Formats: sequence, C-alpha cells, structure tokens
Amino acid sequence: MLIEATRTMLSESKLPIFFWAKAVNTACYVLSQEELMQFQKLKVWNLVPLPKGKLPIGTRCVFRNKRDDSGVIIRNKARLVVQGFYQQEGTDYEEVFAPVARLEAIRIFLAYDSYMNFTVYQMDVKTTFLYGKVKEEIYVCQPLGFEDSQYPDHVYKLDKALYGLHQAPRAWYATLTDHLVANGYTRGAIDQTLFVRKDKDDLILVQIYVDDIIFGSTSSALCMEFEGVMKKKFEMSAMGEMTFFLCLQVKQNSKGLLIHQGKYVTDILTKFIMMESKPASTRMAARPVLTSDLDGEDVDQHLYRSMIGSLMYLTASRPDIMFSVFKCARYQTNPKASHLIAVKRIFRYLVGKPRLGLWKSTTGGCQYLGDRLVSWQCKKQRTVSTSTAEAEYVAASSCCSQPPYRSSRIRYNTPKLNRWTSGFTSSVTVSNGN
Repeated sequence: MLIEATRTMLSESKLPIFFWAKAVNTACYVLSQEELMQFQKLKVWNLVPLPKGKLPIGTRCVFRNKRDDSGVIIRNKARLVVQGFYQQEGTDYEEVFAPVARLEAIRIFLAYDSYMNFTVYQMDVKTTFLYGKVKEEIYVCQPLGFEDSQYPDHVYKLDKALYGLHQAPRAWYATLTDHLVANGYTRGAIDQTLFVRKDKDDLILVQIYVDDIIFGSTSSALCMEFEGVMKKKFEMSAMGEMTFFLCLQVKQNSKGLLIHQGKYVTDILTKFIMMESKPASTRMAARPVLTSDLDGEDVDQHLYRSMIGSLMYLTASRPDIMFSVFKCARYQTNPKASHLIAVKRIFRYLVGKPRLGLWKSTTGGCQYLGDRLVSWQCKKQRTVSTSTAEAEYVAASSCCSQPPYRSSRIRYNTPKLNRWTSGFTSSVTVSNGN
C-alpha cells in the first residue's frame, strides 16, 4: 500500500506532478529492498566472482498491484525476475515441465467439495519459486541500484530458483510434492496437482495451482493440520474461505456454491469500452448467419483477437456464451466488420448479464411412515440444473429413491405407494408427463 499512500499524500499536498516520479521511485526502492531481504532469509544466492567462460543472466524488478475480488488494491508487490530468454537449453536448463491444474479440474474439485458439503479454503505461498532448488550452475547480475559497494563486479550464484528461470516452476513443484508426500499426502495418479490424505473416516483434498492452494475436508481439524504442515516449511498467507481464485469468484453458503466471473466481466467491458453499451438479450443474432464474408470491410486483427481471447477465458464459468465465442473465433485470421459486430453483441449480452455463473443446488428431502418422520437428508445436486423446474425434479427424484423408503416396503410389508406429494408445481407437471 506504500505506493498508493505516496500517491494520495502527493495529491492532497498539491505538490508539482514532476515530484511524483521521485517519490514513487522511493516507494519502489523500499519494496525492492523487502524482496531482496527475503532472498537473504531463504539463502537464494551467494555473491561470487564470475568464473571464466561463464556469462551472467540479467535481472530486473517488476512491480504490480494485487487486487481482491472487488478490484480493490490490497497489496503492492515488487518481484526480482531473471531475464530467462538469455538461458541456453542444455546448458542453463534441461527439463522444465511442471503440472498445472486445468480449469476443468478445479471445477470438478469444487463440485465434489460442494456435493460432500465441504467448506473450501484457500492459501497462497509467498515468494513461491524461491523455495525450489536449482541443479544447474547459474549466475545472475547484481540488481540495478542494489550493487554491492565492495564487490561491484561480482555476480550471484543461484542456489534456489528465481522468477523468470525456465526451470523455476518445475523446481517449485518438486519441492512442494516432496513436502506433501513426506507428510502423508498421496498425489493423484491422473491429476498430479491433486493431493489426498485419509485419516480413518475423514478425508482432505488439496488442489494446487502453482502457488495458489485450495483445499476442503470432512474434518476442520484436518484443514488446520494442513495449514500447519504448509507453514512449517513455507511462508504462507492466512487461511480463509475461498472467495477469489484465478479470476473465479466463489460464493459458498448453505444453499450451494456459486462460481462466477463478475469482476472479470467488468474488467473486459471497461477495457474494450463496452460498459455503457445497450444490453442485448441474446448472444447472437438469428439473422444474418455468420459467414466468412470475404467482401466485407477489414477490421483491426489485434483488437478482434484480444476480444476473442478475453471471452474465451470467460467461458470457464459461462457455458451460455461458449458456442457464440467459438463461432466468432473461427474468423480470427481475417476478421471483417460483420464478425466484429457479432463479437460486440456478446459483450452487450454480458452488459445485461454480468454475474451469471455455475450454481450447485441443494436437495433436501424427508421420508414419513404414516404421519411419522423416519428419514431425512440434505445434499448438493451432482448436476448443474438449467432451470428451477429441473432442480426441483432432481430433488423430487432423489427423495423418492432413498433406501429407507424402499426398505420400509420390504421390512414392514406396507402397500406400494402410487402417489407422492410435492410442493413444486413444475416438478409435478413434469412427473405427470405434461
């Protein structure tokens, strides 16, 4: 928040604008100093003379703001990165692959946790890549403005990975995996970013996306234990309920779990100056049919591709725009005015429906024997219903197929029940075949 505080104070003091750059540079210097202190704490490198025949890799500081799910800046970050594009394959690095969770895997994780009635929590690792060990002999230049006064010509020999190195993600994944396996967690055979631990009848699931971690369990004690396991080796953020993850906003309550990208929709509408556009009720116009339109007016390819790319990421939680987006994506090589109009219509549709998402409904049911309540249940539905009528029908079907109902007919020789009562008109209509 230091940079924001600096800007605020300068604005209120009415100092000349040319003074702002120096003040903000001072704030950036302090942030960079904090980053380098973390390097010393984790023993990332050692200052040494440059060996003959070796070339050091350059470094630079990158500054960015971290925002919450409402778009409010919560932290200013400084990151020292290596100019990895100077690395030579076979000399500076070999294997670089590291598993990364797919969005589909994350949706499955959330759906399962919702079905099992878990509360999903999240944590993230601070200065993630600095924990990964590098096997190769790598030297980097001293950061500009932070040169050692006694040895200005020396370089740093890396013991740990830095952001920007090709092998950094793999080194971090190996370090994290070894730590979790050593503490009793089993890595998924197919999804290698999923870790599972069982303790008698309890279960905890952990999903990894580089430095962002989400997890849920049947036992709150296992969640607290996992937090302790991670903090024992890594510097972590505080554990909290999952609310914002990879631009996915998650709302958890007793009724279900909602995944949407409302903030992301606002961001892309602002980016492409579509926020004030007239809302459209549908994603695409029925006529005219979208074609190659070879004789149409050419449009900016970079703008068109940027809009398509933004929409494609939105399909992570918006299946309603999937067909329209990929229909328009076919014409990225030679977009015409008609194609741009179709893409803008999708944006206008988002203006009117910015917060649609994936909802997991909750099913509740009770079984009676005569006037006596003998069984009841409450659980998340396995499927995403497209309407309230479908959700009600799924709930009614689940209620009627409960084992206690079937066993009561056998055990007590009760007559077969041909009628059931539902408080939902739509589900009754569907069940009657109307």
